[in-house]
Amino acid sequence: MFGNYLIGLREGLEASLVVCILVAYLVKTERRDALRPVWLGIGIACAISLAFGAMLEFGTQELTFEAQELLGGTLSIISVGLVTWMVFWMKRTARHLKAELHGKLDSALAMGTGALVATAFLAVGREGLETALFVWASVRASGEGSSAPLAGVLLGIATAILLGWLFYRGALKINLAKFFKWTGAMLVVVAAGVLAYGIHDLQEARFLGGLGDKAFDISATIPPDSWYGTLLKGVFNFQPDPTVIQLSVWALYLVPVLALFLYDSARPAAAKPQPAQAEEATQTG
Repeated sequence: MFGNYLIGLREGLEASLVVCILVAYLVKTERRDALRPVWLGIGIACAISLAFGAMLEFGTQELTFEAQELLGGTLSIISVGLVTWMVFWMKRTARHLKAELHGKLDSALAMGTGALVATAFLAVGREGLETALFVWASVRASGEGSSAPLAGVLLGIATAILLGWLFYRGALKINLAKFFKWTGAMLVVVAAGVLAYGIHDLQEARFLGGLGDKAFDISATIPPDSWYGTLLKGVFNFQPDPTVIQLSVWALYLVPVLALFLYDSARPAAAKPQPAQAEEATQTG
């Protein structure tokens, strides 16, 4: 459940920050008349994201088992690729996100209502579609038949909305660069588990071989239905009997990606941020 809570929190906070920055800028520049098209664009983005998630959940139920596993495995791998790109992009962009969105909003204001709707839609829609895909893949990997993973995601999103509101009200300040660095590192670990599960799906679909070739089996030591087995499954997507291919892909993804992410995160720390950048890293409006 924690892994899914982290996904909801991390992805939801990104979208919340975008909304806060857009709304706060319009309020501060006394362009409240532009709030309606911005909220319209945000609403459309949320609706499409929910529809996409529903399509993933219900649109696959009529498929054969092998087709479901093939689709699930493929989408899990795609979602891991998107999330990996997102954590690197957000870590580098966090300090400049405010200025970047302000520039886009200025251009949209000059172009009219349609441009405002499109700007808000694109700013939030990308986050929403990524979230829907990765949440679907992670919930599928974390606990089929259980409501705990979905509850974790919803709780994370609710926390993100609350934090976004506190940011907007000026009641909370945080170093966004550090926040996205550490949550990004944890999300890489979660993504590694989703990737391994996706590989297992492809093996069950008979797209990949080696389903019976187990790397190890410690099910007797860590039963999947025990409280600690459930905890490990919920946090890390841990599987007590992974195949050799699963374990290999998990390690080949996790070790280099996490090392590169942490190394890349440490590089900017050597240089002191400019005052304006430091301010943007700690507040949104």
